[in-house]
Amino acid sequence: MDFGYSRVSTVGQDLEVQRTFLLGEGIPEGRIFFDHGFSGKTADRDGLRTVLGVLGEGDKLTVPKLDRLARNVEETLRIVRELADRGVAFQFGKTVYDPADPFSKLFLTFLAAIAEAEGGWISLRTQEAMARPSVRAKLKGRRPSLTPKQDAAIARHLADGEFSAMEIAQMFGTSRASVYRAADRHQKRIERTQ
Repeated sequence: MDFGYSRVSTVGQDLEVQRTFLLGEGIPEGRIFFDHGFSGKTADRDGLRTVLGVLGEGDKLTVPKLDRLARNVEETLRIVRELADRGVAFQFGKTVYDPADPFSKLFLTFLAAIAEAEGGWISLRTQEAMARPSVRAKLKGRRPSLTPKQDAAIARHLADGEFSAMEIAQMFGTSRASVYRAADRHQKRIERTQ
């Protein structure tokens, strides 16, 4: 029987292209296994563990691209060796791996090394970008929806005690937690100016 496996690293990525490829290879929808939000560096993935568990002699596992299986050489070769030992055929993209062919082994190892290096390069580029103050400034979270003047007004209302935090939240169209955050931001602004 033919089985398929696919993975995306982030929730924002789309599995549809990979799913379409696997369906085009003749793999039934019910035998395609997916993992969402897992890096290829993470070997313990539910979808991968499940598909590896159901494969038996004479079956075939197809992945759209080799880096969908794993992001390092050791893990890729371990999985592929395990499949070959169990009599399971392995296909990545349109290429069917032949464990008896030295060139096929070389090609697989070469592609796995490229996938691992690519993961390292992505990590390096991310670290380099994060080292730049302008990038870090953009990643400090969402900006408050309330202006500094509104923060000051909320802090005054809380200090007066005339209205409850919930009533203040309703006046400003925000949540009770946001009222306390606004008062805290206002207090920190005052402390910075002193």
